[in-house]
Amino acid sequence: MEFNTKVATADAVKADCVAVGLYADGELTAAARRIDAASKGAVAAAVKSGDATGKRGNAVMLRNLPGVASPRVLLLGLGKSDEFTDKAFADAVRTAVRSAGAGVKDLAISVSDWKLRGRDHAWQARTLAMAARETVFRTDELKSKKDDNGPRVAQIVLLTDARDAHAEQGLKEGIAIANGAALAKRLGNLPGNVCTPSYLGEQARELGKEWKLGVEVFDRKDIEKLKMGSFLSVTRGSAEPPRLIVARYHGAAKSQAPIVLVGKGITFDSGGISLKPGAAMDEMKFDMCGAASVLGTLRAVAEMKLKVNVIGVIAACENLPSGTATKPGDIVTSMSGQTIEVLNTDAEGRLILCDALTYAERFKPAAVIDIATLTGACVVALGEVNSGLFATDDSLADELLKAARVALDPAWRMPVEEDYQEQLKSNFADMANIGAPGKAGAVIAACFLARFTKAYKWAHLDIAGTAWKSGSAKGATGRPVPLLANFLMKQAAVGGRQ
Repeated sequence: MEFNTKVATADAVKADCVAVGLYADGELTAAARRIDAASKGAVAAAVKSGDATGKRGNAVMLRNLPGVASPRVLLLGLGKSDEFTDKAFADAVRTAVRSAGAGVKDLAISVSDWKLRGRDHAWQARTLAMAARETVFRTDELKSKKDDNGPRVAQIVLLTDARDAHAEQGLKEGIAIANGAALAKRLGNLPGNVCTPSYLGEQARELGKEWKLGVEVFDRKDIEKLKMGSFLSVTRGSAEPPRLIVARYHGAAKSQAPIVLVGKGITFDSGGISLKPGAAMDEMKFDMCGAASVLGTLRAVAEMKLKVNVIGVIAACENLPSGTATKPGDIVTSMSGQTIEVLNTDAEGRLILCDALTYAERFKPAAVIDIATLTGACVVALGEVNSGLFATDDSLADELLKAARVALDPAWRMPVEEDYQEQLKSNFADMANIGAPGKAGAVIAACFLARFTKAYKWAHLDIAGTAWKSGSAKGATGRPVPLLANFLMKQAAVGGRQ
C-alpha cells in the first residue's frame, strides 16, 4: 500500500473513491459540506433518509454524484463530535479501507477537518498510515492459494489544504512503524517448525544487511563461554540450538549511551517438564513475539533514520520436554552468578531474560527495556487491551506511558515493590523462579527480573495478553512496536538520554 499527500478539495480530487466524515449529531465535516454543496444536497439527503447515521462504524457509499470528480463518495460515521477520540480516528480509517470496495484501488481521504483535540497533522498522518496498513495486513505466505477476500486499496491519498510538511513527515513515520509492525507480525505468525532460533538469527542478519545494522548471532558454544547457565537450562530439552542475537543501530554520536531492547524469543513453549495443557498449545509459537517486536522496532528506527543509538538483544530457544530437559527442583547458575531454583520449567521466559539483561550491562545503557510474553497472570490482570508495564525508574515509566498513548498501543503500570520479593525465597538457591501459586504472578515475574537490572534504568513490558489474538482473528498484533517506536522518536527528538 502506498501513501501520498495531495493539495486538493474533496469534491475536486480525482480518485476511485473519496472518503469524508460526518458526526452522529448530524454535523458534517468541512469536506462533507463541500461534497454536499457540489452535489446539490446528496449528503444531506443520505443523512435525512437514515442511510448515513454518522455513528461510529457506519459507512455509506454514494456513486456518481454531480459536481464531484471522484465516482464514489464514502460517508464515514465519526460518532458524536464531543466523543471523537484518538481511537475513533483510527477506527474511522480502518472503516474507510474496509468499506471502499473491490473496485477501489486509490482512496482519497480528508481527515484534517476531523475534530481531534491535541493532535497535529503529523500525528493524524502517522496514525492514518498505521491503521490503514493494519487493515490490509495478511498472513498467507505458507498458503498454496493466497487470500483474495480482503481490502483491495493499493494507494491512499491524504488530502490537504496546502503543502503540509508535517503531514508528509507523519506519513513517512507511519509507514516505517507499520513496516516494523508487519515484520513482527509475520515472524510471530510463522509456525515453530519454520521460525526456529536459527531462523530468527538469519532474519536478523538479513535485516542488518538491508538496513545497515551491526548484527552478531551467538551459538551454543558462545553462550556457554558467556556462562549463561540460566538461559542454557531452558534449551536443554530441545534438539534446536539456541541463539543469542545482538543487533546494533547507530544513529547518534558514539558517545551517546544506547537504549537496549531485550526480547524474549521462545520460538515454541511446551512448558518443558511442567507441561502445558494441550488446548491452544499451538499458540505457544507466539512466545517469541517479544523478540519479533525488537526486530520490528529496529527496522522502523532504521527506516526513520532516528538520531538515537539502539541495541537489540534477543535470547532465542525452544522449551521442550525430553530426557535431558531441566527438571523442577534443579538449580542453575545465571550469568550474574546468582543461583536459581527452577520450581516450574514453564516459568522459562524469566530464565532466558535474566541472562540477556545481565549481558546488556556491557553496553553501559541509558535504559533497558525488555519485552516478553511472560505471564498468563498479566492476561488475567489486564486482558487483551493493555500491556503490563513494570519499571524501577519513574521517569522511564512516564515516558513509555506517554508513548503508549500517542501510539494507540496502551500500557498500564504495575508495581515492582520490595515486599513482593519475599515470595522468591528459596531454601536451596539465591532465589526461586516462581512465587506462591495464584498470587501476583506477573508482579513476581517482574520482581525476579528486577534482581538482574541494578546497574541501569529498566522497564519491562509483559505483552502476554497483547502480542496476539486468538479465535477467528488469530494472529500476531505487532505490539508493542508502535509504543517502542514512538518512545524512541521522542528520545531522538530530545537528543537521547544523557
